[in-house]
Amino acid sequence: METIFSGIQPSGIPTIGNYIGAMKQFVALQNQYTCYFCIVDEHAITVPQDPQKLRQQIRGLAALYLAVGLDPKKATIFIQSEVSAHAEAAWIIQCNTTIGELERMTQFKDKSQKNGRTGVSAGLLTYPPLMVGDIILYNANLVPVGDDQKQHLELTRDFVERFNKRYAQKNQEILVMPEVKIPEQGGRVMSLQDPTSKMSKSDSNPKGFISMLDEPAVIRKKIKSAVTDSTGIIEYDPENKPGISNLLSIFSAVTERSIDELVTAYEGKGYGDFKGDLAEAVVALLAPIQERYNQLLNSDELDDILDNGAEQARLVANKTLQRMKNAVGLGRKKRR
Repeated sequence: METIFSGIQPSGIPTIGNYIGAMKQFVALQNQYTCYFCIVDEHAITVPQDPQKLRQQIRGLAALYLAVGLDPKKATIFIQSEVSAHAEAAWIIQCNTTIGELERMTQFKDKSQKNGRTGVSAGLLTYPPLMVGDIILYNANLVPVGDDQKQHLELTRDFVERFNKRYAQKNQEILVMPEVKIPEQGGRVMSLQDPTSKMSKSDSNPKGFISMLDEPAVIRKKIKSAVTDSTGIIEYDPENKPGISNLLSIFSAVTERSIDELVTAYEGKGYGDFKGDLAEAVVALLAPIQERYNQLLNSDELDDILDNGAEQARLVANKTLQRMKNAVGLGRKKRR
């Protein structure tokens, strides 16, 4: 069975875009693959964090993982920093990655240009090797990501190819080559207020995103105020009508109805009716998730699942890390 790894940063409450683009996919994938789903908290500290708030967000994201339908009997669910192999592997990867490769990463370029090179942490430059480590430690064949994360998968593939070529002996590859897996629909949900930009939980305009924990009245208000256009015609045309096209994509993802079906169903109807029905569909989707989330948040059940997940993850990650250490000559080679 093929293996999948994916992780989300605990940098705030996930949006409906995070759910459609990643978390919803996780639930389906756990029935088809060996899955490792991680709260990548070490990535979160590339920017300053309030320690107490960060711990709350880590726990909250873990509860949401389970609330959306992840089953610890089918998938390994764990917190990145509780598996030390991630940080250890990242150092080996950094030492086999060039500065040029890291400086080409879009996030580093964008943030260093915005804040100046002296105004960003070294971690922002070097966190892509940590992400590479996340993937390769679990021998992942597939990594489900949005199309905006393809660059990191390219870095991972380049590293795996280089590492295997440099250190493999007798044609026995040390690391597994991963492939990107992008969902056909809903992989990139756009802002409700600026449909040319990706929906983000860090958006300065709270009307631009729907949080997974937003109350029904807030959801209805946000969708009602979503940017569309003046034609009033419900059709899917991302280039010329990005607003209504984005809403159609969201509606399709939360109801499992095709975009063509939705366009036909709302032919001759206005944006008001469409937005009203979309809002109710989102509310209906999130209500049971929010109920389960609140049950889990302060429960021993959540801690037990995370404890077991970390233990399972360590068993696999430590074996890969030891292969990497052996390959580059670190420490004493483990006896059989």
